[in-house]
Amino acid sequence: MSNTLFTPIKLGNLQLKNRVVMAPMTRSRAIGNLPNALMEEYYRLRADAGLIITEGISPSPNGLGYARIPGLFNDAQAQGWKRVTDGVHQAGGRIFVQFMHTGRVCHPLNMPAGARVVAPSAIAAPGQMWTDASGMQSHPVPVEMDETDIAQTIAEYATAAKLALQAGFDGIELHGANGYLIDQFLNTASNKRNDRWGGSVENRIRFAVEVAKATVAAIGAERVGMRISPYGVFNGQQPDAETDALYLRLMDELNSLGLAYIHIVDHSSMGAPEVSPELKAKIRATFKGRYILSGGYDAARANADLEAQRGDLVAFGRPFIPNPDLVHKLQLNQVQTAADPATFYTPGEKGYTVF
Repeated sequence: MSNTLFTPIKLGNLQLKNRVVMAPMTRSRAIGNLPNALMEEYYRLRADAGLIITEGISPSPNGLGYARIPGLFNDAQAQGWKRVTDGVHQAGGRIFVQFMHTGRVCHPLNMPAGARVVAPSAIAAPGQMWTDASGMQSHPVPVEMDETDIAQTIAEYATAAKLALQAGFDGIELHGANGYLIDQFLNTASNKRNDRWGGSVENRIRFAVEVAKATVAAIGAERVGMRISPYGVFNGQQPDAETDALYLRLMDELNSLGLAYIHIVDHSSMGAPEVSPELKAKIRATFKGRYILSGGYDAARANADLEAQRGDLVAFGRPFIPNPDLVHKLQLNQVQTAADPATFYTPGEKGYTVF
């Protein structure tokens, strides 16, 4: 069996020791939206990955939609993340922060005082979400963002990107997937605007492109990647007749900015619709930066896809939760501990650092 997965690779200006990426996973351990010692231990224990991408971290108070998710928009948060990045670097790892503004996927009971529920259009996300204060609650109808809101939010991403470098991160991933704010602009299920931010493909990609431009200007293109989920249906999203055209146009724009990587979400292994192989191949052929594969991989399939040059790196998510030593287990083809979904989002060390 080929062992390409365990060979070094360059990402932007970084040399990674292998091609294993720890995928971003919400874990809801940030009490008061602040990183803590428990989180430092969690990430440090997984520093054998070539690259760690953190859980979704909000660049704005308005993006803290879920209970106990962390932020990175003030000095206290930056200082907390500095302890995390120091721990990972001391253990020989590399770590990017994923910026996830939840947009309409939120509830005010999870948000700090003064935060607002904002989105491209005043359409509530379907379903409910957990709040620590009152259990399950329906998603509220968000405020439709005006030009001032949009400009402010783009600026928040840029400010957070600068804070990320101060906090010791090696780079950032923009979460443009899974029905969160950037994806809400891309997708016609959540974007019903008829101004320059909605309607045509060109208009719907504008927010994603402007956020990418602002963060590139703040910290450099070699430190910026983006995650996307074409054909995704999570959080009420729906593909349409222009899905392929939209993502290929987005790739053209990201190419012109020189982004370090694109990270494709494919949750078909968990029952979600498959991302069309044709679109994946076209994105691979079009995008000039690195390409991170994801979705139910084991070592054999990862090596096969890397050998076939379908991607450059492979992200592993749930297997990393109960297997901090996942890279070692993948290399030796050892049996992996099974994850316990009941502890994915609960506070405390059980199912996080203790198994």
